[in-house]
Amino acid sequence: MSCLHLPLGLPLDDIPELHDTETFTLLRKDETLFEQCAPFTGLFLVRSGSLKQVSTMNGGDPLVMAYAMPGDLVGLDAIGPDVYPGTAVALETLTVSVLSRERIGELGAQAPELRQQLCRNLSQEVHNERLMLRSLLHRTAVGRLAYFFVAMSARFRRRGYSPIQFRLALSRSDIGSYLGLTVETVSRTLARFQQQELLKASGRDFHILDLDGLIRLAESSGRRGRG
Repeated sequence: MSCLHLPLGLPLDDIPELHDTETFTLLRKDETLFEQCAPFTGLFLVRSGSLKQVSTMNGGDPLVMAYAMPGDLVGLDAIGPDVYPGTAVALETLTVSVLSRERIGELGAQAPELRQQLCRNLSQEVHNERLMLRSLLHRTAVGRLAYFFVAMSARFRRRGYSPIQFRLALSRSDIGSYLGLTVETVSRTLARFQQQELLKASGRDFHILDLDGLIRLAESSGRRGRG
C-alpha cells in the first residue's frame, strides 16, 4: 500500500517541512500528484482532501490500489523500487505537504528513531495489505463491501471523525475496482444494504445505521466471485 496512517510517536514536530506552508502543494480534482513509474522524489502527507492511487499492469484496465485521506503518508512503497508503482490522482481539491527525497535521507541520519518508525510501520502495512487481500479473496461481494465500510469507519474513527457518517470521494466504479467487483454489483449491493437498513447512501455521503450488522457480514465467508 502507498498510503500509511501516521503512527503515534512519529516525531513530526521535528520535521518543519511538514508544517511550513511553502512546502504545501495544491491540486484540483483529477490532477495528478505523481505518475506510475516516475522516479521517486519524496513522500507526501495528505493535509486536506483525498486521492486514489491507480496502477495499470500488462496493458490491462487501471486498478484502484489505495485511497488516501487526511493524515495519510503517500509514497512509501516507492522507496524500495525507486519509482512510484501507481499514479496518484486527486479525487477533490487536495493539499499535501512535501518531504523531499534528500530531506528524508538527512532526517534518517539525524533522527534514527524516525527511520526505525517508518520501517516498522511500512512492514506492518505490507503485512496488513496481505491479510486484507487474502481476506477479500474468500468473501462474497456482500462480504467485501461490508468489509470496506467497516474499514472506512475505523479509519474515520482513528482521525477523530464520526465513524458512522462520512463522505467518500471514491465513485462506485472506484470502489468496485478496489474490491474486485463490477460497478453494477457495488450499486446492487449498496441498494441491498439500504433495504436491510444497514446504511444509507446518498451520492458519496454514507450513514452507517447498523455497524454491528456490517461487521457480521464482513466476518462471514462464502462463495468467491467477481459479481
